[in-house]
Amino acid sequence: MTLSRRSALVSLAATLATLGLRPAFAEAALTPIRVAKDPNCGCCGAWVEILENEGFAATIEEMEAGLLQDHKLASGIPAEMGSCHTAHVEGYVIEGHVPPADIRRLLAERPDAVGLAVPGMPWGSPGMGPETEREAYEVHLIRRDGTTEVFTSYAAA
Repeated sequence: MTLSRRSALVSLAATLATLGLRPAFAEAALTPIRVAKDPNCGCCGAWVEILENEGFAATIEEMEAGLLQDHKLASGIPAEMGSCHTAHVEGYVIEGHVPPADIRRLLAERPDAVGLAVPGMPWGSPGMGPETEREAYEVHLIRRDGTTEVFTSYAAA
């Protein structure tokens, strides 16, 4: 029997609770996020691992490339904002290697928008290599009318 990261965290929290201890991640409930990704993409898995370490509970749905592209369009992602995976969290769409802090900010501010996107796969974005070697990139807010604006800018390291 294999134990998923989420199951291990829940088991750890339960064990610590019986001892009267409370782990830091138990302070807030895990935020569910559903991720659609190509089954052969390793960087998507690395991004999911980062999210899980930051308090998100990920559910993975693997899709072949054509179905994944259809899913992106149906979710309101403009073609120029595309990346390798698409996630859904609390009514928003997250496209690509968006940092967890930006997802948290989106959920806190609750703008009238489709969601966030990091187009392409910029080196040093979460899941795409070390942040210490990061290239400059931007996180875009996708408005409901399809327009975008910069939500956060990350300078090159």
